[in-house]
Formats: sequence, C-alpha cells, structure tokens
Amino acid sequence: MRQQLGGKIAIGAHIRQVQTVFKQLFHLEPDFAVDGSQFDVLFAEDEEFKIGSLTAKALYVPGHTPADMAYQIGDMVFVGDTLFMPDVGTARCDFPGGDAYLLYRSIQKLLSLPESTRLMMCHDYPPTNRAIRLETSVAEQRINNIHVRDGISEAAFVAMRNKRDAGLEMPILILPSVQINIRAGALPPAEENGISYLKIPLNGI
Repeated sequence: MRQQLGGKIAIGAHIRQVQTVFKQLFHLEPDFAVDGSQFDVLFAEDEEFKIGSLTAKALYVPGHTPADMAYQIGDMVFVGDTLFMPDVGTARCDFPGGDAYLLYRSIQKLLSLPESTRLMMCHDYPPTNRAIRLETSVAEQRINNIHVRDGISEAAFVAMRNKRDAGLEMPILILPSVQINIRAGALPPAEENGISYLKIPLNGI
C-alpha cells in the first residue's frame, strides 16, 4: 500500500524498546537500527492523527508488550492485544518486555472511558458454544470480563495472569513474524549467498 498508494506505516514510539530487545535476542546485523526509523511515523502517547476525514487518537497501553497501542476513533477503540471478549479475558504478558502490572493499568485506562464506548477486538478465541465476535463495550467488560471485571484487584489479576501465562505454549508464528514486524514489513537483508534468513533462537526464550 505504501508503494502503490503513498500510504505511511505508523506505530507507537515505544517500538524502539521492542527493537532493542529483539535485536539482541535474534543477534541481528550490527547496523539494524533500534530508533524506529524503519517506520514513517512514530506516535507519541495520546497523539491525534487523521485517517482521511476521521480524527484518531493513539493510546499507549503497554503490558502484553512494552509497545502496545490502542486507537480511538469517535466512540470506538481498537484495543489491540489488551482485552479479549469478556468470556475470554485478557492477553498474555510473558513475551519479552511484557508486564502484567502494566497490562492491568492499561486495561483500567480503557475501562475508565464512558461505558457506551465500543471496544473493537484484535482477536477472538471463542468458546465452542458461541460465534466469533468483533465488538464489545466498556460496560460489558466491566461487568463480565473473567479476568478484570469490576472488583478484581491488581494483585489478584497479576497472580492469575502470571500463573496462566506459565502454562501457555509459544505461538507457532511469533518468532518469524516478530522479525518482519520490527522491520516495518521488510525482509532481513540478504547474506553473502543472496538469501534472506529468519532465525529461531533454540535456547533464548
């Protein structure tokens, strides 16, 4: 889209933290930049920007990773990897730089919005007895979220999240996808034989 239509690739400014962590983990080439310069725009917290005639706001919601963002447009918030549907709960925090305390505080930031605010899901992992859903609300989350509904303390959430994360398997495609994502979609540079490689750290995670 950037090449064909002149669009820009934007991401939160904290991508620099993620790049720093994964440059070390994947032992990337020495000149791999960890300043976010692969992207066209780095959003600051609460920065507003335009999508055509729409005004959007970048919300910083770390926890799942140190760089997570949500995007607010009118009465909708695209929550990214923070909240799932109420019967599924919340995102894991065991990736490098993840932090359950930060995730709890980020979620409280989202749930402090007006109760009618529509929350648009990034993922849904529905139980077998319901169809996939893409939308919920602040009110629904505050009443029904199995991990962070009203009345669940930060300490209780962190204990639950850490215990749950300890038993989760590594997502199949996370290691190759991260190596592309931190380059804003570009492949790693070709090596001397003209081939680009993705790496699998066998004992680093």
